[in-house]
Amino acid sequence: MERPAKPKLQKTLEQRLWDAADALRGNQEPSEYKHVVLGLVFLKYISDRFEERRAAIEASLSDPGSEDYIPNPDRRGRYLESRDEYASHNVFWVPEQARWGTIQSQAKLPSIGQDIDTAMDLIEKENPSVRGVLPRNYGREGLDKGRLGQLVDLIGSIGFTESDDHGSDDVLGRVYEYFLGQFAGKETGKDAGAFYTPRSVVKTLVEMLEPYKGRVYDPACGSGGMFVQSAEFVKAHGGQRNDISVFGQEYTDTTWKLAKMNLALRGIESDLGKSSGDSFTNDLHPDLRADFILANPPFNVSNWWDAKLADDPRWKYGTPPEGNANFAWVQHFIYHLSARGTAGFVLANGSLSSRSGGEGIIRRKLVEAELVDCIVAMPDKLFFNTGIPVSLWFVSKERHGNGHRERRGEVLFIDARNLGTMESRRLRVLADEDIQKIAGTYHAWRNHDGGYVDVPGFAKSAKLEEIREHEFVLTPGRYVGAEAAEVDVEPLDQKIERLTEELFAEFERGRRLEDEIKARLGALR
Repeated sequence: MERPAKPKLQKTLEQRLWDAADALRGNQEPSEYKHVVLGLVFLKYISDRFEERRAAIEASLSDPGSEDYIPNPDRRGRYLESRDEYASHNVFWVPEQARWGTIQSQAKLPSIGQDIDTAMDLIEKENPSVRGVLPRNYGREGLDKGRLGQLVDLIGSIGFTESDDHGSDDVLGRVYEYFLGQFAGKETGKDAGAFYTPRSVVKTLVEMLEPYKGRVYDPACGSGGMFVQSAEFVKAHGGQRNDISVFGQEYTDTTWKLAKMNLALRGIESDLGKSSGDSFTNDLHPDLRADFILANPPFNVSNWWDAKLADDPRWKYGTPPEGNANFAWVQHFIYHLSARGTAGFVLANGSLSSRSGGEGIIRRKLVEAELVDCIVAMPDKLFFNTGIPVSLWFVSKERHGNGHRERRGEVLFIDARNLGTMESRRLRVLADEDIQKIAGTYHAWRNHDGGYVDVPGFAKSAKLEEIREHEFVLTPGRYVGAEAAEVDVEPLDQKIERLTEELFAEFERGRRLEDEIKARLGALR
C-alpha cells in the first residue's frame, strides 16, 4: 500500500524572495551581499511610500468635491512637488531620479550600479534623518551588473504598499527582518551574525518585560530587533506605536546603519545617536533613565577596558575586570534604569558563577541590593555565531511594588534548558508555547495573586538565605532541583508481561518485513 504523499508546505513570500535573491548572490560574501540587498529593499520601500502619498495628494487636489480641490493643473503640480506635503506624513522625499520606476527602467543597463549609488546620494541629500546611513558602492567592479539588474527586477516585483496583494506595507518590514536572519545564518567566522538576535530570544525578553509604555533603551542594539519586537508587542495589546520612545546605541558602524533603516521601515521613531559609538567610552545617552532596557550585548568581550573608565560612576557595585565586560554591561544597564525601571538581557552562563576579577563580589552586591529579579537558563544553540548556552537576567529597581507584588528577599530561577526544538543542525528555536511557559511562570510569580507554585526541575522561588548558602552562584539548576518522576502505578509483574509481549510483537514485525524485502529482491533477479 502506497503511503499518502505529505502535503507540500507552501513557501511564504519572504522565503520565495530570499531563495531568488540568494540565487543571484554570485561571488559575493553574505556579509557584503546583505548590504546590497537590504539597501535595495529600503529604496523600494521609501519609493513606494512616496508614490502612495503622491497619488493620495493628487486624488484630493483633483476631486471637485474635495475641500483641497485646485482646478488649475499648474498649481496642483506645484503642490505635488511640495516636500512639506510628504514630511507632514512621515514620508521621505524621493527625487525623481531616485524613484523606483526610474531605477527599474535602468536595470538592464551596465550603468545600473552607478545609477543606484546616485539615487542613494540624492535621497540622503533630501532627507537628513538618513544622511550617512544608506549603502553605496553598487557601482564597484566586483559586483556583477547583470545579477544586480536581475535583483532590481526581483525586488521590483514585490509590492509593499497597502493596495498590493501582499497585504499591508508591514510586509516590507517582515522581508527586511527575514533577510537579516537569513544573512546571519549564512555568515561565517567569529562575529558571524552578531548583528542579529534570533527572534525567539528577543520575543522571550519582550514577553517577560511587557514594555507597554515608556522609554525603551538598548545600548548594544545591533540591527534594532529589540525595538521592532517591542513595537509589535505594544501593537498586539492595542497600544499605539508612539506609546514607547526608543533609544539605542551600536558600536559597529555598518550595523548601526542597518538598525536605522530597519526602524525607518517600521515607522519607529528612534534616537540611535548621530553615529555609531562605544557605549562604555562614548555613552551617547548619558542622562537617559529608561523604563525598560532590553539587550543582547556581545559575550565575554575581553578588550573593552579604557583607562578613563577607572572611576566611572557606573561601577557602583564594583569595578568590572579588564578582561571581561559582562558586569560592565550589567552595571551600565542598571545605571540607565529609571527609579521604577526593569531590564532584561542576555549574558553568557559564566556570569552566573564566575568569581574571577571580582565578578563574584559584584554579583553578590547586586543580589543584596535587591536588584536581581529573575534568572532563566536557556538551551544551547540559540545563536548563529555560537552554540554556547546563555542565560537571561532580569533586574528591577523597584521590587517592592511597581504594580507587582513585593519580591523582597526572593529571586525566581527558571531552568528552560530542555525547551526548544532544533530548526537545523546548528540552530535551536523556542516555539511560542515555550516562550509563554517561561513568561507565564515569571508573571505568575511577579503578579499579585498570580497563583505561582514551584515546579521541580523547572522553576523555584529562592530566598536570599538559600542563595547565600550557594555563595551567590545564580545557576538555576542549583535551585530548581530534579524534575519529579512520574508515579508508576502499574504492578511490576504486569509491566514485565506487557513489555515482553510488545517486544515479541516487534520481533515478529521485523521478521515479516525481512521476508517481504527478500521476496521483492528475488523478483528483481
